[in-house]
Amino acid sequence: MRRKRPVILGIVGDSAAGKTTLSSGLVKLIGPERVTHVCTDDYHKYDRKERSEIGITALHPDCNYLDIMALHLERLHYGQPILKPVYDHSNGSLVRPEYIEPREFVIVEGLLGFHNATMRNFYDVKVFLQPAEELRRAWKVKRDTTKRGYTPEQVVADMERREPDSEAFIRPQREHSDIVVHFYPPADVPPAEAGANLNARLTLRPTIPHPDMSYLWNDPQSDDSGLRLILGRDSNKPVDILEIDGEVSPDHAAALEKVIWDHMPEEHPLAADQFGDYYDRAEMRHSDPLALTQLLLTYHLISQYDKVAELPFARPVAALSRVNP
Repeated sequence: MRRKRPVILGIVGDSAAGKTTLSSGLVKLIGPERVTHVCTDDYHKYDRKERSEIGITALHPDCNYLDIMALHLERLHYGQPILKPVYDHSNGSLVRPEYIEPREFVIVEGLLGFHNATMRNFYDVKVFLQPAEELRRAWKVKRDTTKRGYTPEQVVADMERREPDSEAFIRPQREHSDIVVHFYPPADVPPAEAGANLNARLTLRPTIPHPDMSYLWNDPQSDDSGLRLILGRDSNKPVDILEIDGEVSPDHAAALEKVIWDHMPEEHPLAADQFGDYYDRAEMRHSDPLALTQLLLTYHLISQYDKVAELPFARPVAALSRVNP
């Protein structure tokens, strides 16, 4: 029997940009039995000790097997299994590889997923996470001190050491995304204290079709609702910008949720209450901007799945290897 190839979503961003938090909500919405999750940061060539001795950061392309990553993306695109390397972030070691079979949807997250044209060819939807830098730094300190055994001073020093590679290799990938997600704290609120009240700005590029949210253009109360759809420019190209205030009212958030839900094909049942949640240390909290972002990305995955039979398969890596990044 023939079956549709998997739909692949790429989520790229700097360390502690929120990639895993965003991905976990998508898995819950669609259902873990239908989603395969892959982290491209597992493709490091060197463990933590070796990187320190060599003097290279995990953000540098030379520190990662990008050629193997591209081959694995090709196999996943065609619905074939991979033997994926595994990097243990808790202690910085390379451990036993994992056998992965792609399900209907594949979420690929990591630092360098859009680094070259070969890899970019195999995604159906590409998302770049770009939280406010002071916010990302606060998240990284919190995560690395609680989960990875670092002191705050070590985390800050590591970020400074990585900054040239962030500027050279991570941030330029933003230009290749279909959607840019920017979380930022309200004015005069310290990043560490913003919590669930973070604002979100979604840059929606016309490289993929987005659901009709035009009612936000025409709503005279939109400035007070906490939801705005604005025509703007990004990289000197026209884009739609969806702004979601952290304190958006539940009624207005529910209204936009309904607009997006109404665009979902009925043959794809989703978990309507399983998104927008995140852990703040040990406490579970809810964010409406996060929930709306996850729901919009789920819409794109489902929409691509219904079109995938009509889409041409990507060219083989052998042919793409002749294309310059």
